[in-house]
Amino acid sequence: QVQLVESGGGLVQAGGSLRLSCAASGRTAISLAMGWFREAPGNDREFVAVISWGGGRMNYVDSVKGRFTISRDNAKNTVYLQMNSLKAEDTAVYYCAAGPDMYYLSSDYDYWGQGTQVTVSS
Repeated sequence: QVQLVESGGGLVQAGGSLRLSCAASGRTAISLAMGWFREAPGNDREFVAVISWGGGRMNYVDSVKGRFTISRDNAKNTVYLQMNSLKAEDTAVYYCAAGPDMYYLSSDYDYWGQGTQVTVSS
């Protein structure tokens, strides 16, 4: 079993930055790919970014490329999402997820955190 706890959300002005963290616990946590998803009111849960278990491969949704960076520190069992140049349309609840590979569909992930709210004011 893997437990995920997100933190770092909040309210920020457009153009600002936030760093989200996802702390993982459980025996197999560091052997899993880790993804970030987001869900805005009225929308489906959307893929944002994913990183391989070793941290050497990352993928992003086009709308965040060049602005968001996913990273992980396996010594701390923590995954990060650095979000720069935030826009109002980035407003959503952000979830981290763990799964066996670098998937883009939320249904392919086995473990989820509780989510953290990010609100970007324009």
